[in-house]
Amino acid sequence: MAGISGGKNYHHGDLRNALIRAAVDLATEGGPERVVLREAARRVGVSPTAAYRHFDGRGELLRTVRAHARVRLAEAMERAAAREPGADDPALAAERRLAALCRGYVGFAVEHPGLYRAAFCAGRPAPGEPPVGVPVPPEPEIRAFTLLKESLEALDRTRGRRPAAGAAAWSAVHGLSLLLLEGPLRRLSARRRDDVVETTLAMVVSGARTP
Repeated sequence: MAGISGGKNYHHGDLRNALIRAAVDLATEGGPERVVLREAARRVGVSPTAAYRHFDGRGELLRTVRAHARVRLAEAMERAAAREPGADDPALAAERRLAALCRGYVGFAVEHPGLYRAAFCAGRPAPGEPPVGVPVPPEPEIRAFTLLKESLEALDRTRGRRPAAGAAAWSAVHGLSLLLLEGPLRRLSARRRDDVVETTLAMVVSGARTP
């Protein structure tokens, strides 16, 4: 989330950003479960009462952290795509970009598991607090999915359309990420993990093509 600053030395009027920064650090260290408004206030060096002037409760703070984590995920994908060499063949270029975006997605999950989990958390409100997402308006489509969808649309223009390819690609990389973080694949060596990632990405690209 652009513009987040803060920490213990926040300036007047910037306490909200300082609390967000502390909450992001908490999520980075231990996932969404660690995001607690009182702990964020303690880290910043203010009272819980001061923190509650900026956030209604844990739910609102966690929503803010979730939005920040989703931005970070999309940025990681875009950086991975920017490093990918282009190609004269538009179809090959589109395939390489799709694979790079997916690689960046999984890479972010592996490198920042706490933030990745926060990006997709449902959230558990404190007693008496409205559930996360209520009554705020529905969140817009997240940038990570938009990047995958746009990449697939570029591939569509060169090879033809395959129905629901965007959702299928997202499901593949999201499922793989969870297996690497919390499932049996978490025990793989780094080399074996890379092999599994590349094999999965090859299947995603191949599956996006028109049969």
